[in-house]
Amino acid sequence: MGGRREFEIAFVGLKPGVHSFEYEINDRFFEEFGSQDFTHCAAKVNLQLEKSSSFMLLKFEIGGTVEVLCDRCGNNLPLELWDEFEMLVKMTDEPDVMNEEEENPDVFYISRTESHLHLKNWIYEFINLSIPMHKMCKESEMGGPHCNKEVLARLARLNPQPAEDKSIWKDLDKFRNE
Repeated sequence: MGGRREFEIAFVGLKPGVHSFEYEINDRFFEEFGSQDFTHCAAKVNLQLEKSSSFMLLKFEIGGTVEVLCDRCGNNLPLELWDEFEMLVKMTDEPDVMNEEEENPDVFYISRTESHLHLKNWIYEFINLSIPMHKMCKESEMGGPHCNKEVLARLARLNPQPAEDKSIWKDLDKFRNE
C-alpha cells in the first residue's frame, strides 16, 4: 500500500465482528510530524477492530524499540516499547459537535457517511505515549554499555556523600530521653 492509504481502514466493507491488522512503523512514518525525541524506531502495531452496527472498538498493542537520549548521562539509550490502548469510535450525524463535547479522550465520533478510519494520528500518539517520561536505564544497569561513564563520574562527585552528622541538632538528641 502506498502513502496515506496505508493507515486507513475501509470499514464499510467489513462484516460485524473482530478484524486484525498489523503495521510496521519506522522513522519514515514520523517525517510528516517533524522532529521527534527519539530515533531508530522499529515498532509494531497490532490492531484489533471489533465492528458493530453503530460503533467500532479499536484495541492497539504497541511493541518494538526506539532510541532516546538518556536523561541522566545524555548517551543514546535503546528503549523497549510496550503498551495497549483502546479507542471507541461511534457513528453520529454531527461528529464535530460530539467530538468537541466529549470529555473522554478514548471516544471519537465519525460521520455516518464516513467510509474509512484514518489511523495515522492515533498510531503517532500511541507510540509517543508508550515512551516513558523519564528516559533512563534502570539503577541496576547504570554504568553499563549504554552509559556515559565520564558524566556518571561527574554526577557522583556533585552528589554529596553522607558525611558524619555535623548538624546543629545533634546535641539536642541527649535531651530527648530526659
